[in-house]
Amino acid sequence: MRLLNLGCGLRYHPDWTNVDLNSSNSCVKVHDLRRGIPYQDCTFDVVYHSHLIEHFSKQEAHGFLKECFRVLKYCGIIRVVVPDLERIAQIYLHALEKSLQGNGEWQFNYEWIMLELYDQSVRNSPGGAMLEYLNRESIPNKVFIEQRFGAEAKKIFQKDKKSNSESKNDKGIILRTIDSLRERAKSIHEIAIRKLLGNSDYSALQIGRFRLKGEIHQWMYDNYSLAKLLKTAGFINPAITKAFESAIPNWTQYNLDTDPDGSAYKPDSLYIEAIKPMQ
Repeated sequence: MRLLNLGCGLRYHPDWTNVDLNSSNSCVKVHDLRRGIPYQDCTFDVVYHSHLIEHFSKQEAHGFLKECFRVLKYCGIIRVVVPDLERIAQIYLHALEKSLQGNGEWQFNYEWIMLELYDQSVRNSPGGAMLEYLNRESIPNKVFIEQRFGAEAKKIFQKDKKSNSESKNDKGIILRTIDSLRERAKSIHEIAIRKLLGNSDYSALQIGRFRLKGEIHQWMYDNYSLAKLLKTAGFINPAITKAFESAIPNWTQYNLDTDPDGSAYKPDSLYIEAIKPMQ
């Protein structure tokens, strides 16, 4: 079988064709998916992408799924994973009710779930308010955040005080992006632009650059809206599944939606699979 993993980030497998905007491994092809999918029609048996389509605008998402449809073979499977808007909304309402009742624990959870709802859509700098929250000296609702973000949150919380002080200068991809922006701002080219535009317009330019880089969320989906979008792109039989369940043969051995211990990599997710019908 030919398997395509789009927007893979650090989650890739050598049995798959892995594509991302940046490459951290020789088995990851560099390509900007906003320019389409760089393969011929009816090439793959499976197309998979996780926490990717919400980074496209609502209008762009339809065109992107049409591209997924194009490169899939007939009767091929598409598997789409996104943040689950319905579940986030349910938790938000529960957190709001408990917070209004004066429940201190849920007041912290309310603060976090509000960040899940809005921060990655409105932030103007890498990491946004979520990163600020996770960098606090004391986080009283670590268990709740781990339940929402799984392995990603655990990796952050497992850092000891020493590594935490060091990590302020190196917090992986997010802070490397910040450092990159700072270096660019020091260049002669950037200084010239700042002088030409003035501080206010230059600041607006920097925000625009960031928001076009792909980190922000431009839309969110529940099981109804995502299934409807898949149907409009030509797919049939959209079905909700789980991190460790799939019509894709030997799914869990790839550890794309699961970790080796069998736990979900992104527990906050909605998982949907659909089929490309015969002509």
